[in-house]
Amino acid sequence: MSLVYGKCLGSASMPGPVSTLPRHVWRCAPDGLATRRQLRALGLRPGGQGVQAEVFRPRYRRGPLVAYLYRIDLAKPVRPMTPAKYAALAKAMQARRTCPTCRTDAGYCIPASLGMCVSCAYPEQRVA
Repeated sequence: MSLVYGKCLGSASMPGPVSTLPRHVWRCAPDGLATRRQLRALGLRPGGQGVQAEVFRPRYRRGPLVAYLYRIDLAKPVRPMTPAKYAALAKAMQARRTCPTCRTDAGYCIPASLGMCVSCAYPEQRVA
């Protein structure tokens, strides 16, 4: 076993992160377990179940990445969107598109780094 995988799984000579959950190396998890992203791709959610295992992805010069695994058979279907959720999401997206300086719809999400639309941030570069 390479030194990198030894850091992921832990051993007497190379202790890994402390956890009581079963550990698996990246791409070596058993069938029947999935991450949150994988569950979502299947149209499922964890549904209140606890974490069943951990997957460690080794990285050089840094600690390993950790992903938590859930049982697919205990997962529940994703809750459907309601009209109220659609309305709230539309309102939030409209707020992201509205420039706080000129109060117009920019046509794109305002960058958080600027805090205003590009036309207000760089007025000398306006195109007529």
